Amino acid sequence: MLKILVRNAHTAATRKAMIEKIIRVDHAGELGADRIYAGQMAVLSGSSIGSIIKKMWDEEKEHLDTMERLAAKHDVSHTILSPVFGLAAYALGVGSALLGKEGAMACTVAVEELIGQHYNDQLKELLADDPEAHKELLEILTRLRDEELHHHDTGIEHDGEKAPAYDALKWIIQTGCKGAIAIAEKI
Repeated sequence: MLKILVRNAHTAATRKAMIEKIIRVDHAGELGADRIYAGQMAVLSGSSIGSIIKKMWDEEKEHLDTMERLAAKHDVSHTILSPVFGLAAYALGVGSALLGKEGAMACTVAVEELIGQHYNDQLKELLADDPEAHKELLEILTRLRDEELHHHDTGIEHDGEKAPAYDALKWIIQTGCKGAIAIAEKI
């Protein structure tokens, strides 16, 4: 009996740590997305893609609100680097927009491709642990992933892959995002 209680306590602690990591990093990611689109809107609001960026930004604001509610519900602190991530993401948004609409859309393609993969990895982790225990979180993350992948497709449809030095730009952006994910998962 004691062995079962210890195992269940270990499982509960492991599960809680997994949920905290997922919510903390996803909150940081949605904050970053919000700030990227804010930066792009500062440069491209009156352009031919201003309304497209605004629509994606509005969806990212809703994603951030969702993560705020999940963080409160599960008592998860934001990463201590949220201010740094927010500033870096805004700079990325402005910088990519200064490259023109293709640069802004290349940023969207790069970020949303990586985030779609990241959400998929989290969904697999939750499913492997206990699909029933994580039913609500699985539904939320699936919806967010699908909306992020729609943003990815929007970036492609609006010539993101035609940005100057697209492959290098994509690599730089995704490498930065991977670093931010690794950090946010820890602190």
